[in-house]
Amino acid sequence: MGVIKTLWASIQGDPVFMRRVNGWFTIFWIVMIPISVAAGFLSSVSYVSALSLWALVSGHWSAWQASRVEVEQMAEAEELRKNPVEARVVAEMVDKTEINAANVDGVQASRPPTIRSVGSDYQARLADIARQLSDLQHDLSDFDAAL
Repeated sequence: MGVIKTLWASIQGDPVFMRRVNGWFTIFWIVMIPISVAAGFLSSVSYVSALSLWALVSGHWSAWQASRVEVEQMAEAEELRKNPVEARVVAEMVDKTEINAANVDGVQASRPPTIRSVGSDYQARLADIARQLSDLQHDLSDFDAAL
């Protein structure tokens, strides 16, 4: 039983798989409409009852999935509020910035402060951080507009 629960949890956690499954179910039921009419299934009480039960289950399942997503989005928004990206970017930049002393023993240093790169190209990292900040600002403006 534990294996089934684990498999079910991993399936539900995969939005691509769930989208595909629900897409195929939708196509199946669209195809079943003319088949049901042509075969006379709609006059069967048990068939209509089964369809009604399926409609109830799938409707509640969809609402449940939507509420799970909403809870995750609220948790992400709360995490961003508590730990904003800007603060993390500044902290990372401070960690990776080395400032040379401007005045050592009364002698003016000839070099300006330098920024050292840790393991990657500085310009590419800076561009990536700028892009992430831009994306965050866009997402936050969309979030504020939704409220």
